[in-house]
Amino acid sequence: MRTVLTREMDGRRVLGPIWSGWRRGLAVSTAPEDAGFGIEARHHRQPRGSRLRSGPLGDQPFPGLLPKNLSREELVDALRAAVVDRKGPLVTLNKPQGLPVTGKSGELTLLSVLPELSQSLGLGEQELQVVRASGKESSGLVLLSSCPQTASRLQKFFTHSQRAQRPTATYCAVTNGIPTASEGKIQAALKLEHIDGVNLTVPVKAPSRKDILEGVKKTLSHFRVVATGSGCALVQLQPLTVFSSQLQVHMVLQLCPVLGDHTYSARVGTVLGQRFLLPAESTKPQRQVLDEALLRRLHLTPSQAAQLPLHLHLHRLLLPGTRARDTPIELLAPLPPYFSRTLQCLGLHLQ
Repeated sequence: MRTVLTREMDGRRVLGPIWSGWRRGLAVSTAPEDAGFGIEARHHRQPRGSRLRSGPLGDQPFPGLLPKNLSREELVDALRAAVVDRKGPLVTLNKPQGLPVTGKSGELTLLSVLPELSQSLGLGEQELQVVRASGKESSGLVLLSSCPQTASRLQKFFTHSQRAQRPTATYCAVTNGIPTASEGKIQAALKLEHIDGVNLTVPVKAPSRKDILEGVKKTLSHFRVVATGSGCALVQLQPLTVFSSQLQVHMVLQLCPVLGDHTYSARVGTVLGQRFLLPAESTKPQRQVLDEALLRRLHLTPSQAAQLPLHLHLHRLLLPGTRARDTPIELLAPLPPYFSRTLQCLGLHLQ
């Protein structure tokens, strides 16, 4: 794992427009607005939302999560309400945290209800397919297309951008801890390992050619600290590779796990206030433990903190313009209400 300040990279010209878009997109103030699922969003602006009510907690500790044990019909209704943009064959959703995109046969997933969602949106026989999506535990943008040709064109755009190391996706994250560098890049070789019946992402030091052939992948993410407070940070993350749990593991390698990461945060230990990495292969997943001061700031009990959702949100996505020289199209997804509530509790906001 290596962290390099971006001034050492010839990448500032690439990242500059992305960061300016981040500033426009979040528009977080001292009393952040939250926009729940179903609030309309359009290109190049952050949608309006309803302000937090009833103090920092509102009516519940984690507003905006999907209810448990939804029926197929209820999930379709929720996803229809989560549509933030429609243009031609493209449909963009603001996916709730915890909803898997794919899964085993018989499981209720986004993919499993796409036929019903397509009908509900009046697409007839033009069934939607997934082009780009945030993971199960993260929230945010999901790009769907009812046109196979358009989907193929977009996939080629994303692949080409990745090879050229041009970021197209921007995530917001709240981290427990503040990265040492204010901006930079994180490089790490990662592999999937089956540990105690669970597939976990594990860093690999100095991978050999054999490791690469056996599935180890070199990964890269850009990060930028946007705001800090109460020992936490609001961080912008832009992955330039795709690997399972890449962003969560990258932030653990910075000793700053994402808030609500109940899978990888246990790999960060603390002795006399100093953080250090524990061996990934022998550290089992467990509920994230927050110190008492942070619990007070978040107005949470330890039992509530054990249910804290992952604060990782795919906020911004760039799409190609109609013509090659056109300015990329920007899609934005508003922050989930629980995410906005956390920002308010921690006093995190953009300058």
